[in-house]
Amino acid sequence: MYNQLKIFSGNSNPDLANEIAKHLNTELGQREIIKFSNENIKVKITESVRGQDVFVVQTSCPPVSDNIMEMLIMIHALRGASADRITAVIPYFPYVRSDKKDEPRISITAKLMADLIKTAGADRVLTMDLHAAQIQGFFDMPADQLLALPILCKYFIEKNLQNIVVVAGDVGRAKLNIKYAERLKAPLAILEKRRDGDKEKAKVANVIGNVKGKTAIMFDDEILTGGSLMELVKALKREGAVDIYAGITHGILSKRAVPNIARSSLKELVITNTVPLPKEKQIDKIKVLSVAKLFAKAIENIHLGRPISTLFQTGGEEECS
Repeated sequence: MYNQLKIFSGNSNPDLANEIAKHLNTELGQREIIKFSNENIKVKITESVRGQDVFVVQTSCPPVSDNIMEMLIMIHALRGASADRITAVIPYFPYVRSDKKDEPRISITAKLMADLIKTAGADRVLTMDLHAAQIQGFFDMPADQLLALPILCKYFIEKNLQNIVVVAGDVGRAKLNIKYAERLKAPLAILEKRRDGDKEKAKVANVIGNVKGKTAIMFDDEILTGGSLMELVKALKREGAVDIYAGITHGILSKRAVPNIARSSLKELVITNTVPLPKEKQIDKIKVLSVAKLFAKAIENIHLGRPISTLFQTGGEEECS
C-alpha cells in the first residue's frame, strides 16, 4: 500500500479540489504555477511526493487549453518527482464531444486527450459522466467513470414533486434517462430532435409519450449554450407540461445560456460543480449540487484498493474516513 495520499490541484476548479481534500481530512499539495509572457506554463511541485499516491484534480473549463497544459505539465512534474502512482481526476473531461469520426479528415480528439494524459505520466483516470460510453475505451490505463445520477435523483426526490415524467432530450439519450426514470419511479417520454451539421441548437420534431399535465424533468450530461434545452422546454410547454426541470451534470453555460434560461419557462436548472459557475452566471433558477463527497469517496477507495461500484448507487453519501 502507498505511504500517503496527496491531492494536487490546478487552477481550473480550486474550490472543488479544496472541498474534496476537506472530505478526506487533508490539505492540497503545495505547487507553484507560473504563466510567462510568452504563454508558456511552468509547474513546480514544492513538496516531496516520492513514493506517494497522488491525485491531480483538474477539470475542463475556460481557458480550456491552459487548463489542459497545466494538468499535463503537473502530471509530468509529479512523475519526475518519483510519485509512486498518479491519478488524473478530471470531473469534466476535455473534448468529450469529439468521440467519433463522423466527418472526413477530423481528429477523434477525446482519444488524443486520453493518449496525452498517459504520455504525461498518469497511471489512471477518474472522471464523471462522459458524453458517450465508448470514450472509456479510449484509455490504455484504468479509467473510472463516476455518475451524477444518484446526486441529481436524491435532490429531485427530496423536492417531493408530483406527477413526474422523465424526458429524454433525444432518442440517443433515452438509455441514460431510463436509469433516471427507474430511480425516480416515473414514466419516460422522448423528444425527437434534429440537429443541422455542427449547429449547437437543435429543433424538436416530435414528442413520444405523454407529458400533458405532468412535471417534466430532463436529464443530460452537459449544457453548452442552452439552445437545445430552450427548444425542448418550448416543445414540452406546447404539449401541456405544467412545470419543467432539468438535471444536467456539467453546466458549461456558454454564450447567452444564462439570460436565455432566466427568460424561459424552465422552473429550475440543476447542475453540479464539476465545472465552476462564476458569480455573474449565478441566478435563482440555477441550483448547483456538489460532487466533492462522491469524488472524495472514490479517491479514498482507489487509494485503499476498494471497489467504487457501490458509489453508483449511493452517490458517496457515506462519510469519508
